[in-house]
Amino acid sequence: MRTTIDKAGRLVIPKELRDRIGLQPGEVDVEVDGAAVRVEPVASDRVEERDGLLLVPSTATKLSDEEVARVRDVDQR
Repeated sequence: MRTTIDKAGRLVIPKELRDRIGLQPGEVDVEVDGAAVRVEPVASDRVEERDGLLLVPSTATKLSDEEVARVRDVDQR
């Protein structure tokens, strides 16, 4: 997928790619990775409470059912 960088150095990341990794407007980390540039969302450390449940902000990292069960089970011990 191709895009362009304008004279001010701004790069438009196509919507399909933003959606695929959960990239939202806001702060991101940008790193050089060999000959590539890596852009990752900055994970918030803010925990919210909604309807009596604690909500941890999304990091766009998908968890499998097994990983969720493992985290849940550790909390039950």
